[in-house]
Amino acid sequence: MIRINLLPQKRAGRGAPEASQKWLLGVLVVVLLQVVGLFLFHDWKTEELTVQNQKNSELQAKINEIKALVANHEAVKKELAVLRQREDAIAKLQSARSGPTAVLLELSRIVTQNRGPTVDADRVAALRKENPLAVFSASWDTRRIWLTSYTEVDRVVKIEGFARDGNDVSELAQRLRLSVYFYEVTILPGKKELEPETKLELIKFALQLKVRY
Repeated sequence: MIRINLLPQKRAGRGAPEASQKWLLGVLVVVLLQVVGLFLFHDWKTEELTVQNQKNSELQAKINEIKALVANHEAVKKELAVLRQREDAIAKLQSARSGPTAVLLELSRIVTQNRGPTVDADRVAALRKENPLAVFSASWDTRRIWLTSYTEVDRVVKIEGFARDGNDVSELAQRLRLSVYFYEVTILPGKKELEPETKLELIKFALQLKVRY
């Protein structure tokens, strides 16, 4: 009689546990890689968050600075207004120094004893060389002349006053001509008058000239 054994052989079953162990090991490796990846991703995100928080802090600091500036806006505007007023006042003073005030100061120097006009030194030297009589007299007694009126319209000036004689009027006119502030000086017709208080006979004179400023 022939017998046929249909049961599986024990040798064929030895490879199954080894395949199972390899599969489990592969799963563990994958899980380990995922865990490592998650840790790395977490660290990267944490660093990114730190950088972003730093940027946010810097931005907030700038916002706070701008808010502080805006909060002081009215105070700054008032301070600027005060500074502009001071600048305008200084500009007006500077203008006055080079404008009518400077002209009146020059006229005061001209009629002050031991003073004289503001002149160009080279021009005076040339005039003295050509004609000594063309320059002003430093010894002139300015008390021999009185100014009673000074009017200016469109930088055309008219000066009126009294003088002891015609030479005093000529000396005043010469000083005005030499001054850097005046030009086109003309002696207008005058007349003799008796001064009521001193009873002296004086010359009432008038000069017309132009001013520079």
